[in-house]
Amino acid sequence: HTGTLLFTGPVTASTARKIACDADIIPVLLGGEGRILDIGRASRVFPPHLRKALTTRDQGCTFPGCTIPAPWCEAHHITYWSRGGTTSTDNGTLLCSHHHHLIHKEQWTIQLRTGIPWFIPPPHIDPRQKPRRNYYFHPTDLSHAA
Repeated sequence: HTGTLLFTGPVTASTARKIACDADIIPVLLGGEGRILDIGRASRVFPPHLRKALTTRDQGCTFPGCTIPAPWCEAHHITYWSRGGTTSTDNGTLLCSHHHHLIHKEQWTIQLRTGIPWFIPPPHIDPRQKPRRNYYFHPTDLSHAA
């Protein structure tokens, strides 16, 4: 059992999720020191504390080869908000304005692998769709293999 209701006793996770959905309760995932890491779909805009977490992790634009620093970047939903994506560190990455527009226009795909955003080009750019990432801000990471 996942939780307990006041007058009914223990309930399963699926029951708790259904009740939360019906009641329009917003799920919140907390990290260390009670910092919010995921606010579900409560907001499309990344609030300052999530933006700071992305800045700490990404340090700048995560598009391969880009060197634009974090203060000049925008927070991007990896799974688009319009397609059900959540506002969270696990579904966000920093992109400069140019690459943010390019991702949407050219239909690139992004996958987060051990906290590192990997970019899969659309077939018209790379028929093999070989994943690639930015090594500029994290050159010593051991995740060089796709």
